[in-house]
Amino acid sequence: MKILITGSSGFIGFHLSNLLLSKDFQVVGIDNMNDYYDVQLKKSRLSILEKKENFSFHQIDLVDRDKINELFEKEKFDYVINLAAQAGVRYSITNPYAYIDSNIMGFINILEACRNYPVKHLIYASSSSVYGGNSVTPFSTEHPVDHPVSLYAATKKSNELMAHTYSHLYNIPTTGLRFFTVYGPWGRPDMAYFSFAKDILEGKEIKVFNHGQMERDFTYIDDIIMGIYKLIEKAPVKNSNWNESEYSASESFAPYKIFNIGNNNPVKLMDFIKVLEEKIGKEANKVYMEMQDGDVLKTYADISDLEKTINFKPSTSIEEGLDKFVKWYKEYYNIETKESLWKLQ
Repeated sequence: MKILITGSSGFIGFHLSNLLLSKDFQVVGIDNMNDYYDVQLKKSRLSILEKKENFSFHQIDLVDRDKINELFEKEKFDYVINLAAQAGVRYSITNPYAYIDSNIMGFINILEACRNYPVKHLIYASSSSVYGGNSVTPFSTEHPVDHPVSLYAATKKSNELMAHTYSHLYNIPTTGLRFFTVYGPWGRPDMAYFSFAKDILEGKEIKVFNHGQMERDFTYIDDIIMGIYKLIEKAPVKNSNWNESEYSASESFAPYKIFNIGNNNPVKLMDFIKVLEEKIGKEANKVYMEMQDGDVLKTYADISDLEKTINFKPSTSIEEGLDKFVKWYKEYYNIETKESLWKLQ
């Protein structure tokens, strides 16, 4: 089976590509390799994938409609997993057009390509950020998501609406995944756990927003990609009997579905930092700050729907996940070598 993974040099895309290659999928990856964060990290991920059989890569930007269409026409994909996006809540406040280009224009190009060159199932990345100003937890796909607090969240909600439209009009089976704070080795440097580790190891201050009074449903990368893998052949089907009073808001009369994919276990930010300090073996120099624009106090995923559909049960504790991350970080950045050199000076 041939599958397209957009954002294949990104954090989730890299790990998912690795998993699917081990399951004998033929994986075609695309990525624009932009400099939102360290391009060398993206190149390092890509270099691992390019050593594998059944993997091919094209440096393409989702906004390049002609190249996307050429690729779909040539490759005739069975499945598409769209993970490419302009990520980051705070970056969207200062760089709004990047989000419209990548997350709106890029996604319509993927939808149009799936319409013109039909696929069995399109899975795409949404985000827990769509819950925005919601205060009732755990966040459920039955809850309304009409009050985003960042442009990033608004683009992800837009993706869900766009996908539903194409599922209805053109019978494209689509599944949107609302990711909850994914972490682990080969992660994104703009994520808090990654920047915390860097600053702690370098003896720099870490900024703890809202004075540490925040909770996140941290979900380890291996649990996330296994969930995606199990959903590939679970394409939604249309339900002509669907109505909003009797059926779930996360499905439809169209072949359309939305899932939360998280750990179902929110962790207090200060507890998370404490475990990270233990795994690094060094206490952080904390500076407590006010809440940032676009941020939310708590994320907490209701994953009961995903449990029923694919028996999804995240199994990685924060202790185990951060231990793996810190070991990878020190190895990738040669931390021990640097420390030994410092001791010699």
